Amino acid sequence: MRSKKMLKRISAALCMVVFVSIQLCGITAEAFNFEPVKGYDEDGNTIPLSLYSESVYMFNMDTGDVIIDVNSNEQRVPASLTKIMTAIVLLDEFDGDENKLKSTKYSAGTEAFDELYGTGASTADIQPNEEVTCYDLLCALMLPSACEAANIIAIGVSGSLDKFADRMNEKAEEIGMADSHFSNAHGLSGDNNYTTCADVAKMCVYALDNYQVFTDVVSMYDYTLAPTTEHPDGTYIYNTNQMLASDSLYYYSYCRGIKTGTLDIAGRCLASYAVNDGERYMIVSMGAPMEKTAEDVTKGEENPSSVYAADTVYYNLIDHINLYEWAFNYLAETEFVDKNSELREVKVEFGEDKRDYVTIKPAEGYTKFWPSYIPKDEVKQSIEIYDNVVAPVYAGDELGMLTLTYKGETIAEIPLIATESVNRSQAAAKKAVAKAFPHSTEFKIAIAVIVIFTAGSTAIYIMNVQKKYRKK
Repeated sequence: MRSKKMLKRISAALCMVVFVSIQLCGITAEAFNFEPVKGYDEDGNTIPLSLYSESVYMFNMDTGDVIIDVNSNEQRVPASLTKIMTAIVLLDEFDGDENKLKSTKYSAGTEAFDELYGTGASTADIQPNEEVTCYDLLCALMLPSACEAANIIAIGVSGSLDKFADRMNEKAEEIGMADSHFSNAHGLSGDNNYTTCADVAKMCVYALDNYQVFTDVVSMYDYTLAPTTEHPDGTYIYNTNQMLASDSLYYYSYCRGIKTGTLDIAGRCLASYAVNDGERYMIVSMGAPMEKTAEDVTKGEENPSSVYAADTVYYNLIDHINLYEWAFNYLAETEFVDKNSELREVKVEFGEDKRDYVTIKPAEGYTKFWPSYIPKDEVKQSIEIYDNVVAPVYAGDELGMLTLTYKGETIAEIPLIATESVNRSQAAAKKAVAKAFPHSTEFKIAIAVIVIFTAGSTAIYIMNVQKKYRKK
């Protein structure tokens, strides 16, 4: 058990690394915000893609490259994205063991239901004191976003709703969600319940990396809960994420699910990930409009078969589908720096055998997912060589910095290192020191001291001579 918990802590630490600046062998990769497009016009110009959501965070799940960052660290009410953390705490309790989840039942009385009555909370129709397996509670939590399932889990795991919220916050701290706080298991209330898109991304990566059962459940569109006394035929439930529904206008075959969230004060929220031909992207968004825009009312009238014709438009889903399509169609991993490229020679002082230079190269190569419509040569490279490179120099010593910029914005900084060693010539060093000493500040100070001392001594001598002369 202790070894499993240690592995989870290690995994949590790794999740944190993904979302900080990527530093490999000293490389600093800056978060760079692309301007997505939805295609080309008849003149061959790109058409900008506008986003509905107020906060968006998109990244490549394999490289950690941040692709889109719009207010990703802005604290917002997450609505039912809260339930992702509820699922994590439940799965921690069972070490992610699907068999244990299926063999253990939880139930709760009115303490799990009272705060939900009259709120319009999403539900899986689980009743007070109805015994439901923890696996089915997980499915009810993540598919139809059942709020009663969240509270039943909270009471089953921790004994009370408040204690479970404490567990949620402890887990958030462990994962590195520094800008988050949870006050309930369901997200129905925004009171002191907040997070950021970047923090939700950490939470999702943690769950996917640690629990296969989580990955499996969030990818399901529908499921039937096992029969109970209150529901002898079982209960059919389906996912609120219509990107998983093959008969929906929002269906997106590359989507692998995770969770929606909707609340008036939060807007439409969504955490999802998609996989296509080995490329994996995740998007977390919050604050998409709840009501259909006037412009989209017109779109619906003009095209009755479009998503805009319905009374409700899921702008969170539209944002994700559009961004995934853009990424899969226009982004490609592009090499900007070859780690074996020798860039220039750097002057070295006091090198042995008259070696007065050393060749430098990048400490590592650098590749980044880059839009096909932006020419690679628009990324500029600048080299800074550090002052006073003096032997001995050893292969691998950092002697400068290569900076990549696009339109004045820094993309990456890569250390430049010596390709070979240059030993120090002691004779050359001593000769240079001797030659330079007469021009040094130290020498000038020494001369000044000598002059002052000599002048002072002379003045004292003269004064003494004059005194003796007067006495005579």
